[in-house]
Amino acid sequence: MRIVFMGTPDFSVVALDALVRAGHDIACVYTQPPRPAGRGKKPRPSAVQARAEALGLSVRHPVSLRNEAAQAEFAALNADIAVVVAYGLILPQAVLDAPKHGCLNIHASLLPRWRGAAPIQRAIMEGDNETGVCIMQMEAGLDTGPVLLRETTPIGATDTASDLHDELARMGGRLVVETLRRLDELRPEPQPERGVTYATKIDKAEARIDWTRTAAHVARQVNALSPFPGAWCMAKGERLKILRAASGPGEGAPGARIGPATVACADGAVELLEIQREGRKPMPADEALRGKALPDRLG
Repeated sequence: MRIVFMGTPDFSVVALDALVRAGHDIACVYTQPPRPAGRGKKPRPSAVQARAEALGLSVRHPVSLRNEAAQAEFAALNADIAVVVAYGLILPQAVLDAPKHGCLNIHASLLPRWRGAAPIQRAIMEGDNETGVCIMQMEAGLDTGPVLLRETTPIGATDTASDLHDELARMGGRLVVETLRRLDELRPEPQPERGVTYATKIDKAEARIDWTRTAAHVARQVNALSPFPGAWCMAKGERLKILRAASGPGEGAPGARIGPATVACADGAVELLEIQREGRKPMPADEALRGKALPDRLG
């Protein structure tokens, strides 16, 4: 099929590669414009732009698709379908209607649960037992379109957002290729009105650990926010990032260290499995604490 691909971060790259491997004709790749990054704040192309250019594909990065000129340019591609995954711009109706078969979205949740910006993180934070990917026909509402294909995967007790990101990216790439192959036979399934939840964007203010919460809450917070922005606490003047954790039994005042890498909470305790100390790379807790133990209390 002749496809317009629309995506921006690493998560989207996996789907682009899958479509290319499947032999589809990528008419053009749309992505977010380069953003200032690094110490020099020089414009850096998105992960999708870098990959598309390496593949020799045509790339566009308009600031908006709301003007008539951009919409006409999009329509002139005469695409059979558009595949959209974490693009970052709202698609106006003229863009949604332009491809022969409309626009498909790869969404990293089991719709209608976790519509919106941060479905992977919110699923972990709320203690969901499973998540997955939906291939959805796009319409004007926020992730409201009918679903063509879905697949689930369990969320393990210590799975981080990074773990699920990689798993769901692979799943999304595979599912969208299958969806295109079976497009004529698949029947869109409208989303039920019951069970709708919204995955609001992660705020950095959510990253400070409060040890007076339950151990289950703290462990889910840590895993959901890993690797970015990274849940953190203070350890005797040092800002310590916790990047993987598990909840379990334990007694002590909230924030008290009750083992080499175990911290008491309001109910139970959290074992710190992966840590990033200031100025150092992430590493397993036993390595990170070698030669410098945690203080008796974390704040």
